[in-house]
Formats: sequence, C-alpha cells, structure tokens
Amino acid sequence: MIRILLLAACLFASPAWAAWDVDQLMQSLARNKVSRASFVEKKYLAMLDAPVTSSGELLFTAPDRLERRTLKPRPESVVLQGGTMTMTRGHREMALKLQDYPAIGALTESIRATLAGDRAALERHYALKLEGSQARWSLTLVPTEARTRAFVLQIRIDGEGGEVRTVEVEQSDKDRSVMTIQKAAAP
Repeated sequence: MIRILLLAACLFASPAWAAWDVDQLMQSLARNKVSRASFVEKKYLAMLDAPVTSSGELLFTAPDRLERRTLKPRPESVVLQGGTMTMTRGHREMALKLQDYPAIGALTESIRATLAGDRAALERHYALKLEGSQARWSLTLVPTEARTRAFVLQIRIDGEGGEVRTVEVEQSDKDRSVMTIQKAAAP
C-alpha cells in the first residue's frame, strides 16, 4: 500500500503533472489551424430587461483570419484579416484599420490571439490569469492599457483542452456579453 502511495505521489509531483500553465494552453490552442463553430451570444444591457440574443457561426484560419457570421436576428458578418476588420450588413460594407482604433483592435485581438495560441499578442494588451486544468480551464484577460479599460474591464475565456467554449466580456459600463461556442462536426 505504501509503495502505491509513493508511486502516486511521484507521478503527481512529476513535471508532466505539475502545472497546467499559459504556455501549455497556448500550445494546445495553436494546434487548431482551421476551425468552424456555431455560437449563441447573449448581451446583457443595463437599459433592457432581457438579454439581446444573436447566433451564427465562427470560422477561424490561423494565424489571423477570424470570421463571425451572424444569422439571427439579422444576417451580418465581421471579418478580421491581418490589421483590417470588415463589417457587412445587407449591401453595406465598412472596413476599419485596427491601428486607427486601438481599443477595438485590443478587443478583437483577445479572441483571435487566443484561438491562434499567440501569447505574445495577448500580452501586448492584457494581463493573463489561467485557472483550472487542461480538461477545464478559464483564462482571464485584464486590459493593461487605459484606453481599452475605458471600454472593457475583463474578458473571461473558458475552454476544454484546446477548444474555446465561452467568451464573456465585462464592459466598463456594466453591460456584458456571453458567447457560447459549439465546435462544428467535421465535414
């Protein structure tokens, strides 16, 4: 019995079991070069009694292309490619250079850099705090720049293994949004 307990103690004390850290999380996320998922987002706005719900699909292609296609309540899309964000609703399209809108760039980078497993990109804008285990983790991003903190208090990203499951954004004005993500089945 004592041998079994010693063996178990050695296994749990070994480096392989020792710590689930941000580097391991980023490596796990970076393995997903292309992913497709459905989402449901609920926005809780102080001025409304009920959340505003939208749904659609997310498409990510490493290292820097993220597309969000909202299908309900009305079709629209947002595409992040490199340093440009392009928004389309109906026949109207608008493109923004993220360098001209640093707070928006930091917010969008929180999702894109997480999906890409790009720790350096995240740490340019956020202090990172990881909790949990590889099986179930939570990464909290707290903006380090005042201009981003003016809009966002924190972003909490929960996941399992190398997959993001929820993204919760707590805004400075006390509004918040929670996006639940379900990976699409392979075609």
